[in-house]
Amino acid sequence: MGKDGPGESASGRDLNQEKFYGRRKGRPLRTRRQKLLEDFLPRIEIPVPIPAPFDPFELFSNSKRKISVEIGFGGGEHLAWQAAENPDVGFIGAEPFISGVASCLAHISDKKLENVRIYPDDGRHLLAALPEASIDRVFVLHPDPWRKRRHWERRLIGPHGLDAIARVLKDDGELRVATDHAGYQVWMLRWLQNDERFFWNAKSADDWRVRPADWPETRYEAKAIREGRIPIRLSYQRVARY
Repeated sequence: MGKDGPGESASGRDLNQEKFYGRRKGRPLRTRRQKLLEDFLPRIEIPVPIPAPFDPFELFSNSKRKISVEIGFGGGEHLAWQAAENPDVGFIGAEPFISGVASCLAHISDKKLENVRIYPDDGRHLLAALPEASIDRVFVLHPDPWRKRRHWERRLIGPHGLDAIARVLKDDGELRVATDHAGYQVWMLRWLQNDERFFWNAKSADDWRVRPADWPETRYEAKAIREGRIPIRLSYQRVARY
């Protein structure tokens, strides 16, 4: 498998030029969360646009042996939980929706976490800026399913997104994905099962039906279950390049 330059997928598509289609703003923020955006975010923020060259290990004052990335962290519950449980790992979260960023900042502040950095923009740009084979784990949990057929090419778990994820993951690194959207479940499995760069770690049905102990439930997942949607949780390993 040949090496791709920063920002470029194996198909030659420049991820830095990808147009963002989702929401960036919601309801007005409460006073505390607005203050966190103004005062706390600048201390842990990765600049937009990301400067080049970009070394993720330099983001953390204490050198971290491993780095994990979550693309589209929603309210930040999962990201903050993982960071609290793994203080020796550096965590980078990307989320363009400003209310989600503010929610995540509250979790980070309340837990007094020092091993989280935030990129408050399109996660594809973060993936494009990361060096090849630099990341130990990538989380893509309940991404936008883009329900209309004409929008399916925007799905992160697809040919271009998987190019980017395969590029930044270390050999034997882990990709964790989840969705409660039935159509996206089929789509994810189709692309991942046909991608020779990823190996499915499942040994039984429980591996995708039962939430592992180190995979905390988010509010989004809980809501999906209450409404009768059954999520699947998939774990894939990055196959060695050579």
